[in-house]
Amino acid sequence: MQQQARRLWLKQSLLAAAGISMGSQLFGRNYQCDEPLIYTGPADHLIKIGSNENPYGPSPLAVAAMQKAVASSNRYPWEITTQLRKKIGSQYGLTEAHVLMGAGSSELLGLVSAYAGRNKGNVVTGYPTFKLWFTAAENFGLQIKKVPLTNDKVHNLPAMLQAMDANTQMMYIVNPHNPTGTIVAKEALQNFIEEASKKTLVLLDEAYTEYSDEPSLGHLVANNKNLVVAKTFSKIHGMAGARIGYILAHPDTIKALSAWQPWSNAGAGTAALAGALASIDDLDFQKSCRQKNDAVKALVLPAMQQLGIQVIPSYTNFIYYNTSNYPADVAAITQAAGISGVRIFEEGTNWRRTSIGTMDEMKKFIEVLNKAAK
Repeated sequence: MQQQARRLWLKQSLLAAAGISMGSQLFGRNYQCDEPLIYTGPADHLIKIGSNENPYGPSPLAVAAMQKAVASSNRYPWEITTQLRKKIGSQYGLTEAHVLMGAGSSELLGLVSAYAGRNKGNVVTGYPTFKLWFTAAENFGLQIKKVPLTNDKVHNLPAMLQAMDANTQMMYIVNPHNPTGTIVAKEALQNFIEEASKKTLVLLDEAYTEYSDEPSLGHLVANNKNLVVAKTFSKIHGMAGARIGYILAHPDTIKALSAWQPWSNAGAGTAALAGALASIDDLDFQKSCRQKNDAVKALVLPAMQQLGIQVIPSYTNFIYYNTSNYPADVAAITQAAGISGVRIFEEGTNWRRTSIGTMDEMKKFIEVLNKAAK
């Protein structure tokens, strides 16, 4: 059965390659990003606050572990992969059989989308949302059914359930949400997952859980074969460039999904795995990053509101805000000042998302906004 699934994956991949570029188009960017086209200063002075990266990481322990692991990169990382899967599983009261590794959670979102698309149909998602996986889903036969968020930029759970039909192959939800930074409370989300998973696969993206007080729902996969929880080391762990993430699912679901990889847990390299293994135990680093992020956020949000900018309360390491009442072009003034990171996720609106950088970086951001508003 595994060999048949691998052959199907290879066949679909080759068909996709015949019509599109697997690199830039299969996982093609579907968001609007204001690039730093105006700034002419030194490149190393550019402030990058556009991709929700952790400006403080990786953890020193992770860096040391990755440096040491480079020397053994001539060997396949099977042993350390197993160690990491066991460590991850234990955090959620699960086993290594509940964990599948990949090169960042984005790769795994694409993997789950491709798996869901094997029977064609549609996927239901709140909108706007993180949509890097949209192209993969569409290329593997899924129609994207976008359900607008509420006026408070929160998932409209009843409307999402109502949007499901007999052809729905997957439900996707991000909590805390990207790009709006909002949350769905634990009880409401659990009830939603229980109801939706009776009919379809539910993909829960928890990239930003560590920045909020909301607990992970990863433990629910133990008794739910239709729930997949995606996690990443790119955010609180500060390892976006290392490319390592994982999904949690029932062992039967993990087995079905891993058949769509070249081999199980194939995506992450030795150095990334070693860094992740060290970072998991560096709780002081994670706590410090959360505290710094909260402190900067406490400064930035009120400062923006004083300028007449509507800001959505954020439970993440980024800010979602509306510049309709702001007198200047935020993209232009920030670019000119060497700040890259103003993104639009709702076309035709003035809603924007900007990541939270260091205290100094965000003071510069506020300084630019204040100066242009005078």
